[in-house]
Amino acid sequence: MARILVADDDEGVRSFLAEALARDGHQIVEAADGIAALDALRGDVFELVLSDLRMPGVDGIQVLRAARALQPAPEVLLLTAYGAVPTAVEAIKLGASDFLEKPVASPAAIRDKVRGLLAQRASSAAMPNAGHTQLSWGAPAMQAVVHAVERVSRTAATVLLQGETGTGKEVVARAIHAASPRAAGPFIAINCAVLTESLLESELFGHEKGAFTGAHAQRIGRIELARGGSFFLDEVGELQPPMQAKLLRVIEERSFERVGGSRAISADVRWIAATHRDLRAMVRDGRFREDLYHRLAVFPIRLPPLRERPEDIEPIARALLHQLAAAAGRSSISLTDDALARIRGARWPGNVRELRNALERALIVADGDRLCAGDIVLEHDFDEGPALGDQVESLEDIERRSIARALDAVGGHRGEAAKRLGIGLRTLYDKIKRYGL
Repeated sequence: MARILVADDDEGVRSFLAEALARDGHQIVEAADGIAALDALRGDVFELVLSDLRMPGVDGIQVLRAARALQPAPEVLLLTAYGAVPTAVEAIKLGASDFLEKPVASPAAIRDKVRGLLAQRASSAAMPNAGHTQLSWGAPAMQAVVHAVERVSRTAATVLLQGETGTGKEVVARAIHAASPRAAGPFIAINCAVLTESLLESELFGHEKGAFTGAHAQRIGRIELARGGSFFLDEVGELQPPMQAKLLRVIEERSFERVGGSRAISADVRWIAATHRDLRAMVRDGRFREDLYHRLAVFPIRLPPLRERPEDIEPIARALLHQLAAAAGRSSISLTDDALARIRGARWPGNVRELRNALERALIVADGDRLCAGDIVLEHDFDEGPALGDQVESLEDIERRSIARALDAVGGHRGEAAKRLGIGLRTLYDKIKRYGL
C-alpha cells in the first residue's frame, strides 16, 4: 500500500478523500492548504499526492512543481472544479499524472483512479528517466536502437517498441518525445493492461456528463490532454478486440468523440506504442487486428534484453544504485568486485526492472557503504536457495534480517519500511509479529 498526501482547503472534501483511500489500506497524511502540503513534502516521502488545484496562497500547481522536483518524484493527481482544457494541459506538461474533476462521483471512483495510477507507477520502466540517462553505454546490441531513436525522433512517424518486460520501453518512448519537434508538448502515457475496457475507454476519450451512471461531470480524456505532444500506449497487446477497433478509428481519422458525445475532437498526437508480446503471432492467431498492427508498426524498434547487452549491465547497475541510495538518504554506496561479478554473471530474465529490485533489496540488507555479492539475492534464489559459500541461510532468515534492517533504516516507521520492502503494511505487521521484531 502507498503513503499518500491529500491536500485540500475544504475540510469536508479532504476528509472524504482521506477516508476513501484509507479503506484501501493506504497511509494518509492530510494537509489543510498548499503551505501545509509543501511542509509535508519537505519532511516525508510519498508515492502519490492528491491535491486540489484551487487553494488560497499556495495552489495545486505550486504543490505539483514541488512534488515533481523530488527524488523519487511521487505521482500527482489534481482535483478541480474548473476543468478547462488549457489548465489541464498546463498541469500535464508540468508532470501531473492525471486530472480529476470535482465533485468526485463516489469513494469507489477515487479509489479506482488511485489504484490505476499506482499500478501504472509500479509497471513503468525501472531505469532512471530518459531525460537524465543514456540509452546505452556502448553495447553493440543497442547501437541500432540508439540510431533508430535519433532518426525517428525528428519525424512524425508512429513507433512500435517491442521487447521483454523491464527492457526500458517507456524510457525509449520518453527519449523519442524529448528529441522530437513535439518536445514542448505533453507526454501522456497509459498502461492498457491495468484498466478494464470500460475504464480504459473513458480514460482515453473522456466522457460527457450523464454518459453513464456516475458520470456527474464532463471528463477530459488523455488523448485530448496530450494535444500537441506524444501519446504512449504501453502494453498495447493487452487491448481487447472492441477497443482495438476504436483505437484504429482514432489513428486513421485523427479524431474521436468523448463517451456519450457526438462532437469530433482532434487527436493531435504523435503515437508511440509498446508491447512485450509478439503482435505478428497474435495477428496470425486472430487475437490482434492486422490493420491496427500495420498502423502501429510504421517504425518498429526492438529493444534487446539485458543479457544481450552485457556491456551495459555494470553502468546501469551503478546508475540505479546511485538513484536508490539517494532516495534512501545514503550518499555513498559502492559495489565490490565480487558484487559486480555476480551482477555480470546473472541472466536477468526480468531485465532492468529485476536488476533494480535486486539492488534495492541489497541496499536494505547491506552493512556499511559497500554492497558485496552476499547482499545480492537474485529472484531465482527464492526458488533454489542461495548458492554462495558454505553457509546457506533460509529464506526466513533472509526475510527477517531484511525487515529488521529496513525498520532500522527508517527509524521504525512501519509505513516507510513496508514501502521500501515492497510489501503491504498489513503483511509487514504480520511478519513483525511472526519474527518477534
